[in-house]
Amino acid sequence: MKDCIHLRGLELPVLIGVPEAERQHWQTLAADISLEVSTSFEQMEDNLSATVDYAAVALRLHVLAAERPRKLIETLAHEIAAVLLQEFGAVRVSVELRKRVLPGCDHVAVSLTRSR
Repeated sequence: MKDCIHLRGLELPVLIGVPEAERQHWQTLAADISLEVSTSFEQMEDNLSATVDYAAVALRLHVLAAERPRKLIETLAHEIAAVLLQEFGAVRVSVELRKRVLPGCDHVAVSLTRSR
């Protein structure tokens, strides 16, 4: 990746899980997001409109995660990547989602990288 913006440990409240009973209770996933931007940092000249507004990204991902129940964190990771590429003009994105679900295991994670 070239010039990138990273959001690390973004907490996303979700209704997610394979058993229906698991989808009845809110859980919090942790997300690590990397966005490669089309304009180099030098060319941005300290202008917010030339970059990706990471506060807007965080808000949009909160809305996306909470908008409907899902079975798979893989599904949500794909949806996050699509939104970042389509709505925020990122050239390339990497998404990692972590879920605390298994006893004796810190977390389960999925990751993907997508480009436009």
